[in-house]
Amino acid sequence: MAVLLQSLGKQKMKFKNIFKNKNTMNAENPEKEQEIDDATIEANANAEQIVVEELSVEEQLTQDLASEKDKHLRLFAEFENYKRRTSKERVELFKTANQEVLQAILPVLDDFDRALIEISKSEDENLLKGVTLIHEKLKNTLTSKGLEEVEVKAGDAFNADFAEAITQIPAPSDKMKGKIVDVLEKGYKLGDKIIRFPKVVIGQ
Repeated sequence: MAVLLQSLGKQKMKFKNIFKNKNTMNAENPEKEQEIDDATIEANANAEQIVVEELSVEEQLTQDLASEKDKHLRLFAEFENYKRRTSKERVELFKTANQEVLQAILPVLDDFDRALIEISKSEDENLLKGVTLIHEKLKNTLTSKGLEEVEVKAGDAFNADFAEAITQIPAPSDKMKGKIVDVLEKGYKLGDKIIRFPKVVIGQ
């Protein structure tokens, strides 16, 4: 019995020493514990900062993608407009490619018309027939190139968009006031574009 009590006493002293040593270590190393706590706080802060940075990078990439998409759509729209514009200009160019040449031929055609009127007054039918054939051939050739006569005649109402008034004369009747009295020079157009306006006299 005495031996058992002595053994229990020794175990009790051992536990007391263990708790005493632990308390002594905690009392002796407060700075070390503080360092561990600071390290833990810093690690948590760094982790939060990384998450925030990752979100910021994702948002920036989203904004950049939206910006590039907008630029692409604008560029595509500008290119489509450019294609339509150049296509229209090319068609117009093809229509009016012969404009300068045809304009240079118009005075010759005017002389041909006058000559045909004078020849028609002669009694030489063969001459008239030959000149008429040549005249028709020339007109048909010019028509095939897109040349058309602007249709105006005496009695038509004057329209400044389609004719050029050279002079005004007293109208032979009230019905002819503001109307074309005479056509001095024929007008011509190439496609929808008038390349020479008819020169007319109007009544007043």
